Amino acid sequence: MNNLVTIAVDAMGGDGSPKKIIDGILDHCNKTKNVKYLIFGNKYQIEKLLPKSYSSQTFQIFHTEKIVEGKDTPLEGAKRGKETSMWLSIQSVKDKKADIVISAGNTGALLVIAKLNLKMIENIDKPALSAIWPNKKGMSVVLDLGANIDCSEKNLIDFSIMGSSLFKSLYPDENAKVALLNIGSEEIKGKEIIKNTYHKLNQINSKDFEFKGFIEGNNLMNGDVNVIVADGFTGNVALKTAEGTANFITTELKNIMSNNFMGKLSSIINIKNLKKFKKRLDPRLYNGAILLGLDSPVIKSHGATDYIGFSNSLLVCEKIIRGQLINKIKQNL
Repeated sequence: MNNLVTIAVDAMGGDGSPKKIIDGILDHCNKTKNVKYLIFGNKYQIEKLLPKSYSSQTFQIFHTEKIVEGKDTPLEGAKRGKETSMWLSIQSVKDKKADIVISAGNTGALLVIAKLNLKMIENIDKPALSAIWPNKKGMSVVLDLGANIDCSEKNLIDFSIMGSSLFKSLYPDENAKVALLNIGSEEIKGKEIIKNTYHKLNQINSKDFEFKGFIEGNNLMNGDVNVIVADGFTGNVALKTAEGTANFITTELKNIMSNNFMGKLSSIINIKNLKKFKKRLDPRLYNGAILLGLDSPVIKSHGATDYIGFSNSLLVCEKIIRGQLINKIKQNL
């Protein structure tokens, strides 16, 4: 059995590209085996960043000087043509030359170009943008994070199936526990669509996930559930709120620990615990949003992350392919 994973990389998207992209690839490459990188972008810039004796068996460069700009609207990004690094990297997955594609570039353009090139999984109506969040007991998959503002009951059920499949592909030894994000935990609360979805999910007898009902925003990090489902509007608000809260806590803690002698002394005494706390909230460890619903996986790395964050999103790519995500979704539908 061939266990080689081939990752198509848009090397020109996001801040500090292509350097942080190539640095991230090299960092990931040093931690893994049997991974090949198809790198799309300006060959003359990319080759300067790779080792002089780089192996074409591991790194294959596809030259293009055309890129999707960060300021482009989704339509403008698609109209830049089929020779951009983003389009070509997605095209390589369509042509079965790569298993998965990743970009740190324009999110809207990535979603549009991916949908133009890749087919939807049969019986899935809408793709969903998902991400991995930390909780008290481990990790959670959260979706949709903005791909679909309006969702039907079927969409939310599909998201539950796709989210639990993603969770199992990343964490095969754990059980997927699904909950719907709502304004209350009681059955009578929420919009009609989410209440109807609740009743339908309750009737599904699945060996692949356990439905746990509703979850409120203040319980997202408890770890009692690990697949959290919402429409794109609600999910995006939850994501931005969580990110803002984490930034607020770490900034305030840093200020308290550095603005006077006692604070500095306390930080020295508790340096090990502070490092653990900082690492737990480090967004680079959870970098990489996953577009679910297409017949090939598409990963969006945060445009502002550094090479460590991009390396971690490459690890997500590898786990998704080795965990056979697309097959899991198709089997669970």
